[in-house]
Amino acid sequence: MNSTDLLTAPLGRTIFKLSTPNIISMFVMTATTMAETWYVGQLGTVSLAALALVYPLFMLMGMLSAGSIGGAVAGAVAQALGSRDPELADSLTLHAFVIAILGGLVFSVIFLGFGRLIFMLLGGNAEVVAETLAYSDVMFTGCTLIWIANMMSSVVRAAGHMKFSAFGLISGSGLQIIVSGVLVMGIGPIPSIGIAGAAVGGLSGMTLASVLMLGYLLVGKAGVRLRFRGIRLQASHFGQLLKVGLLASLSPVASVGTIIVLTGFVARLGTDVLAGYGIGARLEFLMIPVIFGIGSALITIVGVHFGAGEIDRGHKAAWIGAAVAGAISGIIGIVLAFFPGLWVNIFSDSEAVRQACNTYLRIVGPFFGIFGFGLCLFFASQGARRMFWPVMIGMVRLIVISVGGALLVWLTVPTEELLFGLIALAMLLYGFGIAGAIKLGAWR
Repeated sequence: MNSTDLLTAPLGRTIFKLSTPNIISMFVMTATTMAETWYVGQLGTVSLAALALVYPLFMLMGMLSAGSIGGAVAGAVAQALGSRDPELADSLTLHAFVIAILGGLVFSVIFLGFGRLIFMLLGGNAEVVAETLAYSDVMFTGCTLIWIANMMSSVVRAAGHMKFSAFGLISGSGLQIIVSGVLVMGIGPIPSIGIAGAAVGGLSGMTLASVLMLGYLLVGKAGVRLRFRGIRLQASHFGQLLKVGLLASLSPVASVGTIIVLTGFVARLGTDVLAGYGIGARLEFLMIPVIFGIGSALITIVGVHFGAGEIDRGHKAAWIGAAVAGAISGIIGIVLAFFPGLWVNIFSDSEAVRQACNTYLRIVGPFFGIFGFGLCLFFASQGARRMFWPVMIGMVRLIVISVGGALLVWLTVPTEELLFGLIALAMLLYGFGIAGAIKLGAWR
């Protein structure tokens, strides 16, 4: 759909049309991550604990490249197209490509240089850290490919070409499932290389996705082009993208910080509980791509409306989309709260691990809907390019978890029930906080 269609078509139908390819691709990516977890689970509890240790940091990179900075890129390009300025849209695309390369290099330097120290500080013992490094050293060597795939996919979605964006990500996920399975499990003459095989599979999939996105933008199929000639790099354009993107980045940093802090607290309760918590917390992270399927459509819709000056209609679109996202995540959370075995039994046959994950889902699952509602509004805020209050609410969530967890450790012996109850409270504050801020004029 072009920007003119977005401004005139019925909102409900438009959100459904743009969200459906995203949701499908995100479900496929969710299934891919579940397959990766199952593969690694066959290696034993230590490998599962290692994946729990590194996964929040890997997801942070994904949320920055696809959600925060990628969302800022999508919002800026959508507003440029909404104001009928294709030259600006092309220029922003080139600047986004440069930012993707730099972002990947930053993550490579940090985790290849200081990965062991980081994972030790997160509470991993020597055996778990060694297994974690086997995964992270491979993943963060090639992570620039992940940045390119996610950032260029954001540009394609901003132009309204959701189907091709979904096609690229689904193709990459399919390749990842095959390569990860072969290298983690070992098939025929191909030996298992352990948890590192999952990282190789992930990079293989993102390589394919990045090639598809780059090709689509280079030939101009999306209505916006990646051009290296005729465009001069400008500090003002980097600033336009990073002003919103870096502010928005505080939210996933806070989200991952929340998981990291909780991982540190839960690690005190033993490796089995840490592995069980990692399986449960992974579901929370997997909700993010599903919600992002709707939220990324809202970035485009809200961005085009704000670019065209249709502010009230942009608000209305956001509320409709957030309600749908909240309903989807809420249903999943409630079902797994009553039947946690549907999730945890996929990944582990250890009774202690299952018990910890069951406790997590029964306490936290009912609050997934509120969390999903607020998170979808966060993504929509990137289209409006009004991020201050949504980001601040995310920081409040981190503070509640950090201070509350510290108090539990200081005042009593922390239990799974108390720590997971704290997570549920923080989700409640997050969802209602962002909704209340927008209702009171955060986008005005």
